[in-house]
Amino acid sequence: MNQETDRLSTLAGDDNWQPDSWQSREATQQAIYPDEAELQAALQELAGLPPLVTSWEILSLKEQIAQAQAGKRFFLQGGDCAESFAECNSDVITNRLKVLLQMSLALTHGLQKPVIRVGRFAGQYAKPRSSDVETRDGVTLPSYRGDLVNSVEFSAEARRPDPKRLIQGHASSSMTMNFVRALVDGGFADLHHPEYWNLSWVQHSPLADEFQRLADSLGRAVNFMETISGRRAGALKRVDFYTSHEALHLHYEQAGTRKVPRQTGWFDLTTHFPWIGMRTADIDGAHVEYFRGIRNPVGIKVGPAASAQQVQRLLEILNPQDEPGRVVLIHRMGASEIESKLPPLIKAVQDAGSPVLWVCDPMHGNTETTSTGIKTRRFRNIMNEMETAIELHHQLGSHLGGAHLELTGENVTECTGGARNLVESDLKRAYKSIVDPRLNYEQALELSMLIVSKFEKLD
Repeated sequence: MNQETDRLSTLAGDDNWQPDSWQSREATQQAIYPDEAELQAALQELAGLPPLVTSWEILSLKEQIAQAQAGKRFFLQGGDCAESFAECNSDVITNRLKVLLQMSLALTHGLQKPVIRVGRFAGQYAKPRSSDVETRDGVTLPSYRGDLVNSVEFSAEARRPDPKRLIQGHASSSMTMNFVRALVDGGFADLHHPEYWNLSWVQHSPLADEFQRLADSLGRAVNFMETISGRRAGALKRVDFYTSHEALHLHYEQAGTRKVPRQTGWFDLTTHFPWIGMRTADIDGAHVEYFRGIRNPVGIKVGPAASAQQVQRLLEILNPQDEPGRVVLIHRMGASEIESKLPPLIKAVQDAGSPVLWVCDPMHGNTETTSTGIKTRRFRNIMNEMETAIELHHQLGSHLGGAHLELTGENVTECTGGARNLVESDLKRAYKSIVDPRLNYEQALELSMLIVSKFEKLD
């Protein structure tokens, strides 16, 4: 075994690691299937299906994340809190792609660096829950754990964990990814024509004029570059798009974990970028054990309860060779706690010396419930957490290199505030999320512009 092969073998995990190694550890947030034989039959079928992504796409993303760690790129991750099989259709997918394109356009133009576009789609079908059961009117049933496991409808049949949904999840993810690839490869993301990305109702947005000026400015810059060079910038006709999801359902991830020709180690081929949620980041737990052995770049959610020692230990386990591009730390503290909770973690990572990409998730720490029982988030709190994160990293000699957002290209009213100053009474007008509230198109685009403004003030 030569030196390079030995290094890659070490990066991929020790010789004893296998895709099912996690089964020797405590696995939290897992579905409880009533029929084990039915589950095994579905997993066997799933393991024989073609992969959803390729190893070279995964390694390309890892290289780009390494560049972001060096401050040369910005990482934009966004999409639904939980995808549903019912919304696996062209309009929803196209609008989701459009809003990420428009946000990345604003960020690229303002930050003057390439943006890594990572969608929370093509696999975000499983969700963690605070309780295994839900009770309504004296009736107790299993909690809804995402369409990958059961249905949101409150009935015994709908809430029964169904292994066949694993197959449907793979199929819906495949259809989503195929359509995204077709759009991107067909020139949908052509920077010569950003006007194609407009959503049908963008003309009514208070930000429409500002975005139009930005698009026109970029168009002039592209034309100028092509005039000087004497040739059309063909690379600007398409962009890279990557998928991500919380790798919560470990049987599903295991079934999609493969070895590939001409590569060393194992790849999770269900997605380019899996992440560990805050509820499942136990150092001795099954999720960390699974992530230890795959070669994908991986995300780790860290919240206000995370300790400096825990974060350092996670880095030791998941990136023992300090490989660039391997680890993304996604902090989600809440606007009221970030100023006290984040600095010790930044210092701990600096002391560890392991390369990480810091990303801010300003959504999950700012969820609240209205007096009428509706879950929402205030745009003001989301923006405050984002701005504070940028400031803290700057003050401590660190660098915030990305944003992790729950958003949609639909004209929903789920988060209050923003350009149109949505209030609590607006929520019932177009509240469509089945789990967590998302930024609508206007709020997402406004946030991207405010991120640029904040960075410009620090320069």
